[in-house]
Amino acid sequence: QVQLVESGGGLVQPGGSLRLSCEVSGVNIRSYVMSWHRQAPGKERELVATIYAMGDITNVGDAVKGRFTISRDNAKNTVYLQMNSLKPEDTAVYYCNARWRRSSSTMDDYWGQGTQVTVSS
Repeated sequence: QVQLVESGGGLVQPGGSLRLSCEVSGVNIRSYVMSWHRQAPGKERELVATIYAMGDITNVGDAVKGRFTISRDNAKNTVYLQMNSLKPEDTAVYYCNARWRRSSSTMDDYWGQGTQVTVSS
């Protein structure tokens, strides 16, 4: 059974920092594209950051560029999201995703349960 468990969320003041972790069990993430998404109340889920299997290519969304960094530790089967200079508009539930296209017709696609991040004074 594959499980993705996010942690590290919480309440932080504007300008503060948080580090989210996503620990994966049941599969080796070495081949997986890992990403963080978020969903604010009343809004659609949006992609925040992606890190590819080798870990040397990352992408972050325009809304968080320069403030958020995604990284991975394949040995620990864990992905991280370092969030700095947080803003109230970063408030959302943050979800971890693991995706691997095994073949042209088969794709692994797993989600965590989410962790709440609230940025407020």
